[in-house]
Amino acid sequence: MSSVKFEKDSDNIVHMILDRQDGSANVMDAAFQRDFFDFIQQLEADDNWKGVIIRSAKKTFFAGGDLNSLIKVGPDDAQQFFDEVEKLKKAMRTLETTGKPIVACINGAAMGGGWEIALSAHHRIALNKGVMMGLPEVTLGLLPGGGGVIRMTRLLGLQGAMPFLLEGKQFNTDKAHKLGLVHDTADSAEDMLAKAKAFIEANPESRQPYDVKGYKVPGGKPSHPATAQMLPIAPAMLKNQTKGVMPAPEAILCVMVEGLQVDFETATRIESRYFTTLTTGQVSKNMIGTFWFQLNEIKAGRGRPDGYEQKPVKKLGILGAGMMGAGIAYSSAIKGIEVVLKDVSLENAEKGKAYSEGLLNKKVGRGRMSEEKRDGILGLIKPTADAAELQGCDLIIEAVFEDRGLKATVTKEAEAQIPSDAVFASNTSTLPITGLAEASERPEQFIGLHFFSPVDKMPLVEIICGEQTNDETLARAYDYVLQIAKVPIVVNDSRGFFTSRVFGTFTQEGMAMVGEGVSPVSIENAAFLSGYPVGPLAVMDEVTLSLGAKVRKQTIADLEAEGKSYQPHPADAIADTMLEQDRAGKSTGGGFYDYPEGGKKKLWSGLDQFYQADGQIPLQDIKDRLLYIEAVETARCYEEKVLTSVRDANLGSIMGIGYPAWTGGILQFINQTGLRTFVKRAQQLAEQYGERFSPPAFLIEMAEKGEQFKDA
Repeated sequence: MSSVKFEKDSDNIVHMILDRQDGSANVMDAAFQRDFFDFIQQLEADDNWKGVIIRSAKKTFFAGGDLNSLIKVGPDDAQQFFDEVEKLKKAMRTLETTGKPIVACINGAAMGGGWEIALSAHHRIALNKGVMMGLPEVTLGLLPGGGGVIRMTRLLGLQGAMPFLLEGKQFNTDKAHKLGLVHDTADSAEDMLAKAKAFIEANPESRQPYDVKGYKVPGGKPSHPATAQMLPIAPAMLKNQTKGVMPAPEAILCVMVEGLQVDFETATRIESRYFTTLTTGQVSKNMIGTFWFQLNEIKAGRGRPDGYEQKPVKKLGILGAGMMGAGIAYSSAIKGIEVVLKDVSLENAEKGKAYSEGLLNKKVGRGRMSEEKRDGILGLIKPTADAAELQGCDLIIEAVFEDRGLKATVTKEAEAQIPSDAVFASNTSTLPITGLAEASERPEQFIGLHFFSPVDKMPLVEIICGEQTNDETLARAYDYVLQIAKVPIVVNDSRGFFTSRVFGTFTQEGMAMVGEGVSPVSIENAAFLSGYPVGPLAVMDEVTLSLGAKVRKQTIADLEAEGKSYQPHPADAIADTMLEQDRAGKSTGGGFYDYPEGGKKKLWSGLDQFYQADGQIPLQDIKDRLLYIEAVETARCYEEKVLTSVRDANLGSIMGIGYPAWTGGILQFINQTGLRTFVKRAQQLAEQYGERFSPPAFLIEMAEKGEQFKDA
């Protein structure tokens, strides 16, 4: 057997050793399933054993399902896939119903199928440190298909299991022990093994708690009065979160509720049916492809130039201690990087440091961090107004206002202090890097690092290469982003780059529809129903219309300097009207929404001035206008080589600008729609709503050839 070893020790205890021979981690692939079936047959053929210890020969316990295989399962494979899942679960059920003790020794991460294997044991022991467990399948558009939903629900109850199944929340040994999911802990593998043997010796007969007659599920079954009261509310709350475009959470809730109303075997069969439906569906394909394969490619450095050794940033200089600068300082210091936080005054710089102190104090207050560790992190941040403090910095990040002159001034000031091999980065969100680099004495070491607000929560960083940025600078910028545990995407220079440029089309389209007289309620609801986290009008309020107006003004000036003319957008007139009426956005008291003190925001009644009874359009058209306008602009970015990889487009669109996660990202949305269908619909939208929807010629050519977007 290549993945599972059968060994019997001198105490007559069988050891099920998980040890995949051709990989660094154990996975639930075809080889494992074949070996697991053989193991169960051996166990049944030889009844002369006291118990079974399940343990791993790897650094981790078990990584989970074989996503390489799962992503290939299509609708035509449904019956075969269902049968294979049922066969595996039958073998797991055989293991837990032998009547003899089964113990899982969890030495490292036990995720997905790995945790399901552990759940099939009667007694679970985990190392005190370095172990994370959980069922994250929902984050990939799937549900735990190896009995995980059924066992977790029976052990924790409906409400108790919800966070771990519907949200995919992971937990460490301490949490698992408190929940009763882990029965004992150990400080070492030897200690864990000794405790496992002791349990087997002390418990010659063992069964799962839910197999004991009279067992009551925590909180009761769906028919229990308290649970029955909650059940009608739960689907509505879930629908509010998923907007009806994320099938996995809804399927999981169905399995949880339906599974508690039948016997165990019937419940697992119900789970298998829902699992098969999700696995063969398009949403799971989208999410697995992007959030697993493409994300792992980025983390492995696929976008990083080869041939340059990794140089971790030791000392970082940040110019500007506002929200962005303060957030970057926090995200860097928490990873152990020394930070010089510079502003025009020491008072401003100290305010920037106070932002980190506030975030860290919350961690201390919740018991997630010691005061000593907090103080150590804060000690890494040095607020200052003196540019001389930047000496010795190997990376500078400029995070001042979007003003070309101000950025040029701080660039020159910093470069006079830093080493000749230091990298200089601008956090600009719209201004072309090549133009900003003109203020630098070393444009080849000048690059863009576009963070997203709030920096401590947003996982993406857009790296922008100017015309003269060299590969070594890109490599060092890429390494820094990974160093602070964020996701880097690499784009080439352009006005607005990729994310701001595409995001702008989303907000502009929302405003353009307001100008056409479309109901603002319909616009915002269409965004929610499409899977966007925020509607275009609400997000415009966050950004502020005044900032948009400044960007437009700067763009007009830049284009005039280049001998080009600005093409007005239908949204411009609405933005100007709103600004004339002092409705600039949330930070100024109100924009498209009102923000009553102590109450929920609501659409401004003054928007009635734009409403036209005969201006209403089908809901599907509103949804498509929002989804397609961003997709068409992304295709243009790809055509212009602003984007050079599909993975950067997909992850950047979801993590940076809120494109619906169910799509797998913007270019995957085009793929899953089918390029011919997409082009046809885009052309229809162009005829009805404006030339901006017209698909670029290269996209039409791809459609005619039957091609898709994919990385080499």
